[in-house]
Amino acid sequence: MNTTFPMIPIATCLTFFRHFTLIFPIKQFTATTFSMTSAAPQPQNGAGGSFRTYEDDRNATSQETVYATSNGVPMPHPYETQRVGTNGPLLLQDFHLIDLLSHFDRERIPERVVHAKGSGAHGVFKCTKPLDDLCLANIFSKEGQECPMTVRFSTVGGESGSHDLARDPRGFAVKFRTLEGNWDMVANNTPVFFLRDPAKFPHFIHTQKRDPSTHLTHADDSTMFWDYLSQNPESIHQVLILMGDRGIPYGYRFMHGYSGHTLKLVNKAGEWVYGQFHMKSDQGTKFMTQQDSHNYSSDFSQKDLYEAIEKGDYPSWTCYWQIMTAKEAEDIWEKQKINVFDLTHVWPQKQFPLREVGRFTLNENCVNYFAEVEQVAFNPSHMLPGIEPSADPVFQSRLFSYPDTHRHRVGVNYQQLPVNSTRTEYRIGNFQRDGSMAFYNQGARPNYLSSIEPIQFRQRSVDLDKVHGEFTSDAVTFLSEIRPEDFNAPRALYEKVFDEGAKQRLVGNMSGHMANCKKEDAIKRMIAIFREVSPDLANRMEKATGVKGYDSIANLRFNGTHNGMAAKDDLKTANGMTGKVGTSAKPNNGAPQRGTHMGTNAARVNGSNGVPNGH
Repeated sequence: MNTTFPMIPIATCLTFFRHFTLIFPIKQFTATTFSMTSAAPQPQNGAGGSFRTYEDDRNATSQETVYATSNGVPMPHPYETQRVGTNGPLLLQDFHLIDLLSHFDRERIPERVVHAKGSGAHGVFKCTKPLDDLCLANIFSKEGQECPMTVRFSTVGGESGSHDLARDPRGFAVKFRTLEGNWDMVANNTPVFFLRDPAKFPHFIHTQKRDPSTHLTHADDSTMFWDYLSQNPESIHQVLILMGDRGIPYGYRFMHGYSGHTLKLVNKAGEWVYGQFHMKSDQGTKFMTQQDSHNYSSDFSQKDLYEAIEKGDYPSWTCYWQIMTAKEAEDIWEKQKINVFDLTHVWPQKQFPLREVGRFTLNENCVNYFAEVEQVAFNPSHMLPGIEPSADPVFQSRLFSYPDTHRHRVGVNYQQLPVNSTRTEYRIGNFQRDGSMAFYNQGARPNYLSSIEPIQFRQRSVDLDKVHGEFTSDAVTFLSEIRPEDFNAPRALYEKVFDEGAKQRLVGNMSGHMANCKKEDAIKRMIAIFREVSPDLANRMEKATGVKGYDSIANLRFNGTHNGMAAKDDLKTANGMTGKVGTSAKPNNGAPQRGTHMGTNAARVNGSNGVPNGH
């Protein structure tokens, strides 16, 4: 059996999935007539029509349609109303008008809390170098393996009408529609993020929104932003990236994508390794300065992506996995204090080189933005056999949060929408039924595990008992603490990657943003954090802001994190907690220590980068 997808546009792929839309006569339409039962009478002599398919509606022109109400009744003119005489009130019986206004009042679904401003396109992924020695997922099983996919790029903090050239991280979400189901890689254009403790996420995002009292954004008041960062210094690596040249990509085509989180890859032998996913732009990377960004429209990134695809200049990204064995994960913590479960840390690429696995190309624009971009839903919890989550706490929290928000925002049956549906070779059956807007409600099939009409099963391919190990421990409270190692990567970024021009732009961007900060103490604290990165950076920021910062974070207490660098015991615990009844600071700071993976089936624990010793 041929297990690859042909390289065809998403519109054609959608023919596998039926979706009810308006009913109107089209002479060339050949879809099978829908019947409630096999004995239902069929329309005779033109007495009835057919359910339209999603792709039929998507591709139809206005000239092929007849104006009608939502229940399919043709109307002579969309502007006509029924009223009492020529100058009297309207009639409640005018269903056409009521239908029009009622639907108009409900055209909007809740905006995404994060990543509201976005753009999307469809394309094809192709495996270029198989990963079957490390991962049993079919998508990586052989060279040439293809699948259709959809990508949504976005800013993070802004509203749906905000500027898409804002200085902000970029969301980079990819839906791979594989033969084994959908795999959603919900990534960003930065390899790290502002936090590593999951409960901080709502707090941080609130600081990216409008002030709850003044309703002002950072353009007028950046106090919340800098106040949060000054109390959570583990964010410093992401701050330098955001405020540096990569903070405003030149549209979406010229930026990379990173999982940021650590996942697990499992092979057919049941052995597993840690992995992080990278998507490198084949167009290279380009950025805009803060001043340059003011010269473009608020939809520049959307326009740039759409127009490039329209003219056949298809953007593409080469995909890689970065691999680390379980033993290496323990060793890199013990020796280098890099935590594979920490979203603020990165894996050195010289030590853990990237392994190419494939390339995807975006070759088709969305026909209807709302149906294909606003309603597309990406979930980190959508993983294939052979791809498993790690114990990364922020990733673990996202496994719940993303599908939860889609059920609220789009509806409990959001995965029945064509843009979210799977493209498997087998018919999917389960016992999820009913709910709002249920369309594929699985007919008369039993809604429980029936022995009368049994459902089919596939054999287990992954032994989760050995992949995820034995977590046996007391229940603990945990909050990370800031430590010297948290400044190693940002220091290398500032001192070894940024040239003089980049450093000047960084300082200019940060000091300009701080000009709207109304709390000077937050700036003083930030300068102390900058001093841990580089005295040169702190000195430049003091000169640019005119504010003398604190000498060191050793003399500071943070409300958001424990201070492992504090000079006095009473400054070590977050928020002034005394620690008399236990503390949420832990010696390993959440990292896998030596012996963590005992009892698991971790692959080649004595090897390096997924290669056994001696090879």
